[in-house]
Amino acid sequence: MNPKNPLICPECEKKLPYVPEPRCMKCGKPIEQEEQEYCSDCKRIPKHFEHGFPLFQYVSPIKEGVTAFKYHNRREYADFYSEEIWKRFGTEFLSLQLDGILPVPIHRNKRRHRGYNQAELLAEHLSAKLQVPCYKKHLVRRLDTLPQKELNDKERLNNLKKAFFFKGNDVKLKKVLLVDDIYTSGATIEACTEALFQGGIETVYYTSICIGKGFDTCN
Repeated sequence: MNPKNPLICPECEKKLPYVPEPRCMKCGKPIEQEEQEYCSDCKRIPKHFEHGFPLFQYVSPIKEGVTAFKYHNRREYADFYSEEIWKRFGTEFLSLQLDGILPVPIHRNKRRHRGYNQAELLAEHLSAKLQVPCYKKHLVRRLDTLPQKELNDKERLNNLKKAFFFKGNDVKLKKVLLVDDIYTSGATIEACTEALFQGGIETVYYTSICIGKGFDTCN
């Protein structure tokens, strides 16, 4: 047990691969030199969300932990991941004056099989910490698309076109935070952002547990 952080053992805590500086000014990926400003992915395919707040690099031991959280019913991991996101970015999130927090949705077929949406668990925890409402049913995944990990970056974008739908902005949201587990090419966040813009949202940020160093390194 770690008295400073009871949610993780001391040895594992030493290995946590936080995203280092400098970061891409758009998605938050680590970049080689600060003068670059943007990573190669964001230069190649411009993104329309405002800014990203990824927590960890997509490497061990986080890679294995997120897999367990996502596919093996380790729902309790949401406590640790949300706490770390809060500690790292909480002050910045509060300064954004967000209107709402939205989890990236999964299709009802996946939810029926898995029993839960890991992004929704994270969003609920962050909502409680930030005292910002969580809207779990406004953003919907209406298409059960091919697995993103089997596609290249352009195929991922095409795969997700019209996959998401914003059901209505009855609460007049303008500025929101999207929550997901893994940011790879950015196709999912970009598709969600497009759906939110069509629904009247003006500004979209995102946060995720982890992010790849580049498209080819995070499949």
